[in-house]
Amino acid sequence: MDKIKVSLLGATGMVGQKMVRLLADHPYIDLVKLSASDSRTGKEYGRTVNWIEQGPIPERYRNMRMVSSTPEDQKDVDYVLSALPPEAAEGVEVELIKNGINVISNASPFRMSKDIPLLNPELNFEHLKILEERDTKYVKNPNCTSAIMAMPLGEILDMPYKRISIVSMQAISGAGYSGLPYMSIDDNIIPYIHGEEEKIPAEISKMYGSVRDNNIVNRKTRINVTSVRVPVKIGHMGIINVELDEEPDLEKLKEKMKNFAPLKRFSGLYSAPPHPIIVHEEEDRPQNALDTFNGMEVHVGRISYRDGILRMVVLGNNLVRGAAGITVLTMETMKQMNLI
Repeated sequence: MDKIKVSLLGATGMVGQKMVRLLADHPYIDLVKLSASDSRTGKEYGRTVNWIEQGPIPERYRNMRMVSSTPEDQKDVDYVLSALPPEAAEGVEVELIKNGINVISNASPFRMSKDIPLLNPELNFEHLKILEERDTKYVKNPNCTSAIMAMPLGEILDMPYKRISIVSMQAISGAGYSGLPYMSIDDNIIPYIHGEEEKIPAEISKMYGSVRDNNIVNRKTRINVTSVRVPVKIGHMGIINVELDEEPDLEKLKEKMKNFAPLKRFSGLYSAPPHPIIVHEEEDRPQNALDTFNGMEVHVGRISYRDGILRMVVLGNNLVRGAAGITVLTMETMKQMNLI
């Protein structure tokens, strides 16, 4: 079987390094090019990257020379995977698309465009169908917190709820390797993250939207978010409170979450966890230190109902489910849908 040849933009960042790790031994996706800032073009990856990912740099990439992000350097791959920061991504990705180069991007520009899928594969792989007649494919990943918090909300959005409130407690890795000064976050909690409180409800509404006339129509939701930065390295946690008119069947809700596996209809999804949602019964779970090691699963615990409020705690790995892993799973899903 011919492998899918891909290039990675932003290969030296935290998400880029995670993607290098995930693709190093992938059975049918072949990472053949790496790029980052212009100052790194032509340099060996192992000599220019500040490698912070666990374990050594995969051997095949250590001496690989970096290329530019221009269409000229990217034209001979099947797909470009973008882990660029937002300020760099918009112009670069537009040029690639204009030149007929397919892009799957983790960056925020154009996430809310109605003609570009915002993919969290288990939730909305059907949105990829709007790409069937397009010669050039452009797909976006959700914000890392949106991707995690959205996973258990499917059943809840179908309930007669009044409002959903989410308090997200987000790891410092969500701001990038140099995104927060040590003195700002050490022994501290920062009760505001720019843009997050607007992105999360908007993106969840789009992920749970429907396809109409080859565009995505957002679902109407009532979600309020408070975003907080906390001093942990990996893992975004959310406390979700849902105002309901009537008491839900908690055991039935838990069973539906445990059995949630819409991608089982596809074979060959190398990155898809068999159980995307893990439900915990222990009172003190989920925990960042215990439940983010695999990465693609989303963990849900402390599910309870009292005084008209359904509560749950949700946790996911922001670098894997929220970024690198979801990019790879999106590509795998596209292949199974014959879009690659």
